Amino acid sequence: MTALPPNPLLPIPIEQYREGNTGVPYAHHFDSGKPGPHVGITALIHGNEVCGAHALDLLLREKFRPVRGRLTVIFCNVAAYLRFDPEEPVASRFIDEDMNRVWGANALDGERRSIELDRAREIEPLIAEIDLLLDLHSMQQPSPPLMLSGPLAKGREFAAQVGVPAIVVADHGHKAGLRMRDYGGFGDPASPKNALLVECGQHWEQASRTVAIETMFRFLHATGIAEDSVLAAHGLTAKPPAQKFVEVTDAVTIESDAFRFAAPYTGMETIAKAGTVIAHDGPRPVVTPYDNCVLVMPTKRLKPGQTAVRLGRLIAG
Repeated sequence: MTALPPNPLLPIPIEQYREGNTGVPYAHHFDSGKPGPHVGITALIHGNEVCGAHALDLLLREKFRPVRGRLTVIFCNVAAYLRFDPEEPVASRFIDEDMNRVWGANALDGERRSIELDRAREIEPLIAEIDLLLDLHSMQQPSPPLMLSGPLAKGREFAAQVGVPAIVVADHGHKAGLRMRDYGGFGDPASPKNALLVECGQHWEQASRTVAIETMFRFLHATGIAEDSVLAAHGLTAKPPAQKFVEVTDAVTIESDAFRFAAPYTGMETIAKAGTVIAHDGPRPVVTPYDNCVLVMPTKRLKPGQTAVRLGRLIAG
């Protein structure tokens, strides 16, 4: 059983946000009436990643309104979130399947049904209208916060404009299915649409809430729909530290039920030498493909077909 840390960040009531104003439960839309981008912020793609719910709750309680363009905010996998049990906190990640692996046309337009797919289909028309998206997440391990920018140059450039977190990971996602941040124009190099996924820290750590809130407000400012005064009101006027960019070159996909890491990796470890054994997948050793290989988000969910860890190298921003 996964234990909660001391003084855990726990779910908060969000039922007051059910009605919204979009016709879709738990989705809210605000239009400035002035030209500008359509910006979106999503939380709870995974029901146990509660920092995003805290951030959106703050945004809605403060009655933030865009000074130009439009803003849509969505609490996504509410069904899983409302099942949170502190005795089994990981169990509320999803009910039927991972909601961040269903954003390809093969899943969205197919006949298969699940609670997560039904909800994805419900919010998809709203996601399709968004120009610039921030998707708020947290991680299993106590790893430094990460911005996942996707594999395209436009994603890395957008992450640099936002300025936080300090580590940006350029990656292709997962073989198990398409993430929301890669949906439609977000993953098209010819489209002006863009999306970022932020991993704010370890699930249930208080610090993940702080990261989610800072990233959210800096994102709103970078998109041009929030004035400088919004950053000042939240103590965010200082320039963030320089970012470090990691390009993912390989994803280790689990092939057997006997996959085991060689050490208790938590993420962002740098393995100095190529050929170093980092895991065993049954009898097969998993080795680093090059010197100074960075381990990105190793998982505890060691199931065949899932990504065990991603391997990356430092690149220029």
